[in-house]
Amino acid sequence: MRIVLPSGTPAELFVPEDVPPTRGVVLFPDIGGLRPLFDELVQWLATENGWAVIAPEPFPGQELPTIEDRFAAIPGLDDHDVLGDAVAAAAHLGVEPVAVMGFCMGGMYALKAAGNGRFDKAVAFYGMITVPADWKSPGHGEPLDAVAAEGASPVLAIVGTEDGYTPAHELELLEAAGATVVRYDGAEHGFVHDASRPSHRKEDAADAWQRVTVFLDPSDS
Repeated sequence: MRIVLPSGTPAELFVPEDVPPTRGVVLFPDIGGLRPLFDELVQWLATENGWAVIAPEPFPGQELPTIEDRFAAIPGLDDHDVLGDAVAAAAHLGVEPVAVMGFCMGGMYALKAAGNGRFDKAVAFYGMITVPADWKSPGHGEPLDAVAAEGASPVLAIVGTEDGYTPAHELELLEAAGATVVRYDGAEHGFVHDASRPSHRKEDAADAWQRVTVFLDPSDS
């Protein structure tokens, strides 16, 4: 269901009703923001795993009808606001621990959130390891700095070897900062979360989700 965070940002929330959730997950959507794909993903993750899951809208209050509009809006985002919404979203889940997860641009924010002290674990699906040149602004901190920060959450990064947003030399830096990086040979950007994409790889996606489930097992927290 849709709720509104204290900042006014809408978010999609699903909490299982039959059994108490075993953990919470704050989910950062990709650049397309909240839409049926993520409404369904929130519910699937919750019901499949027994988690409480919430996904805040990354572009609240903005009318961005095209992907070009969304790319142009990214430099105007501010980590203080985006990560603040993530922390506020966690408070709605009513369970601990709470992890953070994200896809594409949202994966970049999952890496940034690893350093803010709120989340016990972070999962980044093909998230940008450094802020792309066209996105840089005073409001954007570097994801790699957050992962390397003292006391940062353990990080699992799911990537494809043919993804230009996660080049090999940056993946090496991410590993050096302490992240666990799982590479899928030949996979391109966005190969897990959206089955309608030409880049989707069903078997790799299933394997990635299994790894995420093990990583987020609260008994290992």
